Amino acid sequence: MTAAGPTVDGAEPATRTTAAAGPPPEAVLVLEDGRSFRGRAYGATGSTVGEAVFCTAMTGYQETLTDPSYHRQVVVMTAPHVGNTGVNDEDGESRRIWVSGFVVRDPARRASSWRSRGDLGDELAAQDVVGISGVDTRALTRHLRERGAMRAGVFSGEALREPASGRRLEPSELLVRVLDAPVMRGADLAGEVTTPEPYVVEAVGEPRRGTDGRPMTVVALDLGIKSRTPWHLARRGVRVHVLPSSASTQDVLDLQPHGVFYSNGPGDPAAAEHEVAVLRDVLDRRLPFFGICYGNQLLGRALGLGTYKLVYGHRGVNQPVIDDATGSVEITAHNHGFAVDAPIGEPFDTPYGAAEVSHWCLNDRVVEGLRLLDAPAFSVQYHPEAAAGPHDAGYLFDRFCDLMAQPSRTPDLPDPGAPARVATSSTASTEESA
Repeated sequence: MTAAGPTVDGAEPATRTTAAAGPPPEAVLVLEDGRSFRGRAYGATGSTVGEAVFCTAMTGYQETLTDPSYHRQVVVMTAPHVGNTGVNDEDGESRRIWVSGFVVRDPARRASSWRSRGDLGDELAAQDVVGISGVDTRALTRHLRERGAMRAGVFSGEALREPASGRRLEPSELLVRVLDAPVMRGADLAGEVTTPEPYVVEAVGEPRRGTDGRPMTVVALDLGIKSRTPWHLARRGVRVHVLPSSASTQDVLDLQPHGVFYSNGPGDPAAAEHEVAVLRDVLDRRLPFFGICYGNQLLGRALGLGTYKLVYGHRGVNQPVIDDATGSVEITAHNHGFAVDAPIGEPFDTPYGAAEVSHWCLNDRVVEGLRLLDAPAFSVQYHPEAAAGPHDAGYLFDRFCDLMAQPSRTPDLPDPGAPARVATSSTASTEESA
């Protein structure tokens, strides 16, 4: 895993320094409601601020750290042991670690994996990511579940002391810096994580052909795309042009794509006015469209639906989602703090014809997928490309390819020949199990 140069996450100036040899210095996590947790520095020492969120995944921490959707967030891992398998050069989802801060209970004392190329704590320090260990993450997670995701700061080393006198700062004094941090609501962040230049991921093997005989081509708008996404399309014979989030409608059309894809990404979908305008142009031209996560929220806004901020969001790899048409259930990977406001169980009108909620979460009935009934466009809120798994939803890339092969069609139901998934009609009342 190769480190890239650090950037500032949030309003806090970059005051970080890499950890020195010897016992880790003291550290403190301060939440915006005034609660604090003491621990030891993990990774770099210094200070950082961001939105505190928890992730229930028990594996895949390297994929979590390198997911651009976690930009400007302090991630709390609910799994008690983190770092057991070290870090490697294959599992990163992007060019760098994106989290603002990292909170764990018990970091591994030694990495143990034949694939490991280094220690997680050393990698965090090398990429200037301020973390804290020794925290009661169970108590912290319960607090965030009850009070909601909120701004937080991690402070360690010299950041815990007043520069002039060396006096140790109290959590109440550090709270001022936390409250100065920007909130996630209203944040337009895709431009901070997108690729600076367009690039191409070529098809693997024999290229798939469109109805016009040309090699099948997809334009993917990078709103915080993970490397696994174009890989999934490429291995299905599709050439993928990845464009920056600032790409115009003409930039998209100039590449003569058979379909358009919107990726995951950070921020408030209500602030993504440019990306929504481009998507409406795509829908006007009846180009096949597939969106994931942030892309699902932007499809909702393009259809005239509202979006809202969840209390604490869905983050982990253990989320049950039901396909409303078939009753089949997939266990899925999530990372989102916003959701689409749409009626479940009945079609609704949009400027592009009728649409429906195709998937919803069994934990809390949050909308997890949209499907146009009169146009070739669909999206899901979860991650069918999840590198760390589960892989129940990988068939959605096949559905997109089939849609591009016959663009006059609307998104189909799942292939009856696909592996069966567990069917259920039960629902639960909690937003996410921690």
